[in-house]
Amino acid sequence: MCMFYEALLLAAVLFIAGFLFIYATNYPQHPALRPVLQIFLLLIVASYFVWFWCKGGQTLAMKTWRLRIETEAGQLLSVPQALQRFARALLGFLFGGITIWWALFDYEKQFLHDRLAGSRVVLVKNKK
Repeated sequence: MCMFYEALLLAAVLFIAGFLFIYATNYPQHPALRPVLQIFLLLIVASYFVWFWCKGGQTLAMKTWRLRIETEAGQLLSVPQALQRFARALLGFLFGGITIWWALFDYEKQFLHDRLAGSRVVLVKNKK
């Protein structure tokens, strides 16, 4: 459910970023800018995740579902770790979500891209 919610939030972010790009470049009259738009949107997505993972360990969707990304030592991810996690998750997504399906067989239910990046998803306990 967290991934579905994340997709909805990202759709809104990408809509706004795409609109701004099209407005700034007059894109409909320059079809050669399509690859530039695609790279721009990919950089927006990467920036979104890396920023949140490094600054607090949670995106808005992860806060809602009480999930957090951290290193195996329980610390926030560094920028290189977050970029590595993002790149591996993206690659896994492009190959049918293999890094996500991995969690079905992992003994701690962790994603493959987390195992490879030295990170993990943890449940945040309620503060009472």
